[in-house]
Amino acid sequence: MKAVILAGGYGTRISEETQTKPKPLVEIGGMPILWHIMKSYSHYGINEFVICLGYKGKLIQEYFSNLNEKWNCTFVDTGLETMTGGRLKKVKKHVENETFCFTYGDTVNDLNISKVIKFHKKIGTLATVTACIPPEKYGILQLNGDMAEDFKEKPKEEKNWVNGGYFVLEPGIFDFIDNDPETVWEEQPLKNLATGGKLAAYRHHGFYQPMDTLRDKVKLNELWDSGNRKWKVWN
Repeated sequence: MKAVILAGGYGTRISEETQTKPKPLVEIGGMPILWHIMKSYSHYGINEFVICLGYKGKLIQEYFSNLNEKWNCTFVDTGLETMTGGRLKKVKKHVENETFCFTYGDTVNDLNISKVIKFHKKIGTLATVTACIPPEKYGILQLNGDMAEDFKEKPKEEKNWVNGGYFVLEPGIFDFIDNDPETVWEEQPLKNLATGGKLAAYRHHGFYQPMDTLRDKVKLNELWDSGNRKWKVWN
């Protein structure tokens, strides 16, 4: 099975670091976050990758082409301004005859990918999304006019499932993506799959952390340095 990974965005929210390198090459524990993601897939026997390149994509290709890992990587330039759905559509020919995995190049978790694939095949849908609970929330203020009556710090009792970014997909999903580089996978395609009863959700209760901001990067590096490497499922 192959894994398609989005690695073309600008990563403008994370730091000045992305002015010189693409976000998937931002390091956690001395290695790019994209490497961490690929190591997770490899742990579950997936060693073929289709990398959707964009912003500073040549740096990603150069890095992983020279890496000493037993991975078969196909690098596809999907454009600088292409949105997520458009990038996925542009790699159709590489996965159009098989079930495949799909994820973003900036999120780590301790997901058992084999179980997600097994779940997907058992349900028999076109698409399966991993549903995760956001790692943290803002404190909630209860207001009365200009006064705050109560404050709750990151209430744990409220669970809102979100798109955790790890998908298992059938080639039929390409029928739901327009031939438009501005198509956003998370908007109309996913909505139509869901309302059409073709999107299953695998609930993941474990660790999940996107690297959207500098704060996220610092947090992940602190976890790595402390030895609390919750997403490190490989040996």
